[in-house]
Amino acid sequence: MRAVIQRVKKAKVSISREIVGQINEGLLVLLAVHENDTEKDITWMAKKIIDLRIFSDDNEKMNLSIKDIGGEILVVSQFTLYGDCAKGNRPSFIKSARPEKAKEYYEKFVDKIRDANISLQTGKFQEHMDVELINDGPTTIVVESKKL
Repeated sequence: MRAVIQRVKKAKVSISREIVGQINEGLLVLLAVHENDTEKDITWMAKKIIDLRIFSDDNEKMNLSIKDIGGEILVVSQFTLYGDCAKGNRPSFIKSARPEKAKEYYEKFVDKIRDANISLQTGKFQEHMDVELINDGPTTIVVESKKL
């Protein structure tokens, strides 16, 4: 799995101008599922994001997690994170999981975050979405489960 994680002051996702997910302070997580991912990747990625200490403490040091600040998470599926532009000018997405697997793993990932009692919103799988955010910092982190 690959995630682009952005620390945000607020974020929202819309489909045809209708807001389907919206958060205040927290994390916007753009999530892609790799064709070779397993259930272990889901568990690892969810735990990593929940425990990631990228919020500032009283000393302005990144030392707090989403749990510590009582923040929210907005998860948006984004298969294009596995786009490979090494050859030619049009990205290849052959490393992205097929839609059936990607949807199943995306939903299991969302369930793991919810099971941790974190306020969570989502986009809609396999829909064209508009994502708006105010990046706090800006702070953006890329996390990959295959780099274990």
